[in-house]
Amino acid sequence: MSIPFDLPAENRELSPYTGYTRAHWEAVADGLLGAAWRWASPAGALLDLPGRPSRSGVRSDGLEGYARTFLAAGFRVAGAGGKDPHGRLERYADGLAAGTRTPGRDDAESWPLILDHHVQGQPMVESASVALGLSLTRPWLWDRLDGDVQDRAETWLRGAVTHTPAPNNWYLFPFMVASFLESVGRGDRATARAMERALDLMETWYRGDGWYADGDGRAFDHYNGWALHLYPLLHAHLSDDTAMSGRFGPRLRDHLEGFSLLFGADGAPIHFGRSLTYRFAAAAAVGVGAVTGHTPLSPGTSRRLISGSLRYFLDRGAVTDEGLLSLGWHGPHAATLQGYSGPASPYWASKAFVALLAPEDHPLWTAAEERAPSEGSDRVLALPAPGLLVQSTGADGIVRLHNHGSDHVRPHEGEFAAEDDPLYGRQAYSTHTGPTSRDNIADNHLSVEVGGVPSVRRRIRPLGAGGGDGWGWAASWHRPVFVSGPPMVPGLRVESVTVARGRHELRIHRVVGAPHGARVTLTGWATQALRSDLVGLHGWGEPDRVRAPEGTAYEPWVRMPRLSADVQGTAVFVALAGLGADADAPPPADAVTEVTCAGGELRVCWADGPQTVVTFVPLRVTTAWI
Repeated sequence: MSIPFDLPAENRELSPYTGYTRAHWEAVADGLLGAAWRWASPAGALLDLPGRPSRSGVRSDGLEGYARTFLAAGFRVAGAGGKDPHGRLERYADGLAAGTRTPGRDDAESWPLILDHHVQGQPMVESASVALGLSLTRPWLWDRLDGDVQDRAETWLRGAVTHTPAPNNWYLFPFMVASFLESVGRGDRATARAMERALDLMETWYRGDGWYADGDGRAFDHYNGWALHLYPLLHAHLSDDTAMSGRFGPRLRDHLEGFSLLFGADGAPIHFGRSLTYRFAAAAAVGVGAVTGHTPLSPGTSRRLISGSLRYFLDRGAVTDEGLLSLGWHGPHAATLQGYSGPASPYWASKAFVALLAPEDHPLWTAAEERAPSEGSDRVLALPAPGLLVQSTGADGIVRLHNHGSDHVRPHEGEFAAEDDPLYGRQAYSTHTGPTSRDNIADNHLSVEVGGVPSVRRRIRPLGAGGGDGWGWAASWHRPVFVSGPPMVPGLRVESVTVARGRHELRIHRVVGAPHGARVTLTGWATQALRSDLVGLHGWGEPDRVRAPEGTAYEPWVRMPRLSADVQGTAVFVALAGLGADADAPPPADAVTEVTCAGGELRVCWADGPQTVVTFVPLRVTTAWI
């Protein structure tokens, strides 16, 4: 699909995989900013982009348009050493003056006040982008403002420091505001406390392997890259804080060891977790790693990932005919959105332009592109800290994420089936398929049906993850919860184990405490464009295929394979699943020669020689040549 602004000619010598260079990044930033500014208020304080309003209201959405595009402009101008060929900064300076003149007033320009997250919180999110934009462009914008405008801007920004954020990555928003205020000599005890409390919380949220939980629960998603790693490292980079860099840099390096595998050969990030309308912001962690040097990736691999992600969305309709980023994934897609998503929300994609902080002669832009980690041989990577298992196949460039640890259920919350979230509750996600909607049959899901009511998975309890050469496993357990009738059946639990080898996914489920008359169903990958297999190996009855007419973010109408069986008490079910582009690949059943289950032990014999052995109490998973 074409985009309504010009890009430079491709450079396939320097960038054999994407054709994109630094000039393409600058042109995309310029094109997106030019289109967005057509919707500015007269003085430029609000960018009221067309589309459905968020739950925060139109005025907050207008501030969001200003702040998130300012972030892109900040990276663009700072990366060019202050060159501003389109005069953007003057317009942002005028907007800052107008928006902070009478904040809270209902007029054409005034910004909403920053209040507590549960009262009027969205402006706190945007304050971080305003502060970061001001920090990036300080010599060319802030330092040239009149003193009274600076004072008004400080007063408005301080609302983030003095009010309560949401209990997650939001604490980094006042952190960035405080970072800016201190950098311009306006810090005090309040700003110091805001920074200290954020950094203290970051320590409690860090779980290892380079992964942070987004709050006190077990939410592991793209917020790791575009918030939890990004803000501390940008603060350290812009303030030359070597202590902060030494503290957080190694964690980003560890994160990128695994996260870099979560991009398909076509550039797509994993369709998993909330706020997916931020699209190529998923590559922000790769960019900030290259800029700061805290990365295990070569410059050519880093550019392959960031440019691949950018081009992936530009080629698939993410930009409208008016040059705006739409609310969705490829094009508009309502099921991708959350209630806080408004017309300007997609412009958090601006975070990907952090890569422009690397100057023209930086190796990120001068080294030849190298293939992405998913473009080599088949790989399986276990991430025990977040409870995730990553599986990529080089033949088709598809990456799969098996979820045994991320649920987005906060510690104090109950488990309510009505709050089932397809973006966290499914057992597998990929770069080429999206979860089915809440109103359709769930894909990649083990459901226990009691009284004809199917269960959902809410809180996920990890049981471990690991592996060896060419294979890996991850496991978890959950209590099935139900929309109607008793929310839970006493004693009922499901233990789930995924073992990945090559393109094969061994899906093992041990149901404990199933009442009389219960049934279980297991679904596979939801797609029409690709091959989706699901073969019962033990415990399952005859398979069928079911429809999901609402489709996914990738396809408007999909089907998926399904297995079903009766269950009572304790029983073990084993299936082999597969997702791929090769319609002529051997049937999955040919990959396994024998399955035995007795005495609390499951033994699976693979056709190419090794055996996988799973013992359930206590859980232990091994794969070895016998």
